[in-house]
Amino acid sequence: MGRTYEYCIAQFASYEGTKGGEFYTPSSIVKTIVSILKPFNNCRVYDPCCGSGGMFVQSEKFVQAHSDNRGTISVYGQESNADTWKMAKMNMAIRGIDANFGPYQADTFFNDLHKTLKADFIMANPPFNLSNWGQEKLKDDVRWKYGLPPAGNANYAWIQHMIHHLAPNGKIGLVLANGALSSQTSGEGDIRKNIIEADLVEGIVALPTQLFYSVTIPVTLWFISKNKKQKGKTLFIDARNMGYMVNRKHRDFTDDDIQRLSDTFSSFQDGTLEDVKGFCAVVDTKKIEEQDYILTPGRYVGIEVVEEDDEPFDEKMNRLTSELSEMFKRSHELEGEIRQKLGAIGYEI
Repeated sequence: MGRTYEYCIAQFASYEGTKGGEFYTPSSIVKTIVSILKPFNNCRVYDPCCGSGGMFVQSEKFVQAHSDNRGTISVYGQESNADTWKMAKMNMAIRGIDANFGPYQADTFFNDLHKTLKADFIMANPPFNLSNWGQEKLKDDVRWKYGLPPAGNANYAWIQHMIHHLAPNGKIGLVLANGALSSQTSGEGDIRKNIIEADLVEGIVALPTQLFYSVTIPVTLWFISKNKKQKGKTLFIDARNMGYMVNRKHRDFTDDDIQRLSDTFSSFQDGTLEDVKGFCAVVDTKKIEEQDYILTPGRYVGIEVVEEDDEPFDEKMNRLTSELSEMFKRSHELEGEIRQKLGAIGYEI
């Protein structure tokens, strides 16, 4: 029933288009976040904008697949939309997951239902570039440790809210629009600088377009950690060429794609990762400072190395035209054979 419910939510999200993004994050993105974060037994998992609860479902699946245990994570969520809140409650009930979503739907910024929570893992897909989120009434909030988020964009409000709720060794995986990587307006550049200087950004993954049913703008995965294994270093991955087209409108990751991203993070954390031109790079904070604290992966991973073709142009053209001539010749032979066989059964062309 859980799989059926998830399928129905996904199909409804696709049908709804832009509105679908309010309650559904594509499973391949959720699986990628969970595979990289690797939630463990007896951990606290939190999503401050949980939609229909997909992050929790995949976390539970991950723990079960790696420990043969079920029900060993504590789930905390919050959702402002009443209908979506009900969908999340139903999703958890069908799967037998005990979750604390609070007694009612509520705005996370104005009515934090889990004020004292310090989570081991926070996974979220907050609304992209949310404007008019109420900054003028929250200017002195304790959550804005790294700077007051601008009134016109809640991206850095979401990031700081999540950091505020992290346990001492906690980790965050979230989805954000690409603008948050480089924006310098309204103090966002200073907030990003402060978060980087605090050594909280562990990894940035640039995603391909068309992974979402609802939006086509480029998005990025951010991974933030309170106690990074590789101090003073950040992993950048350019995954924009990964995945495959399911249809004309929608792209998806394969299991191998997700495993490659997860393995890359594991190698980075173990200190064994080597840079791959055009795909991944390990960068120290000093180099990020030299780039004005901009976190766009393309600045650091470079362009993929293409094997040089040292065959002279004239030789290559002679070879290719010769091959093409042979193909034309063979096509005429096949055409004659087809005409002959059709004529033998009474069909002339």
